[in-house]
Amino acid sequence: MRIFSPALTASLVCALTLSACSPDQNWRDITLEGTSLKAQLPCKPDRTTRSVPLGGVPVDLHVVGCESGSAMVAVMTASLPAGTDASAVMAAWQKATLDNARVSQPLAAGQQQAWLRPGQLPLATSVRVQATGQRANGEPVKMDAVWGAVAEGERVRLLHAVVYDRNIAAELANTLFDGVKP
Repeated sequence: MRIFSPALTASLVCALTLSACSPDQNWRDITLEGTSLKAQLPCKPDRTTRSVPLGGVPVDLHVVGCESGSAMVAVMTASLPAGTDASAVMAAWQKATLDNARVSQPLAAGQQQAWLRPGQLPLATSVRVQATGQRANGEPVKMDAVWGAVAEGERVRLLHAVVYDRNIAAELANTLFDGVKP
């Protein structure tokens, strides 16, 4: 006597598979405003654009971000005026981000590595940084972040993706960073 039919077995397997997925991570493809860049975020994003000085250069910073569980996830881009030193601006952006997260500098060995993807400019400042800092309330926070750049005609567009959390799942950060594409 058969207890489970093939259809019931398939339904149970499907239900168990779906229940194993994290409800906090519902990956979706997005396009970054004003660019051909694509990214994947694990949650429904909020978007904003602000005029900010990056390394002394005024730019419109496009930010797309969301909260996935206890993690804060964001992807940012800024188009630089033609002739701007992209490496210098990106280095200043990195320093400002690390300072804001209260990350001790200089970084220890192993906290920074090259981050180059197809279609990106091969700049020395294209890096991935994994570090621990502090939130504004003094609580420790881990940060996993990348910076890169792509050419847009005579201009350069900088990009930055970051995850902040108490403990960052490698899969979350790797999927976010691998999903950023020109």
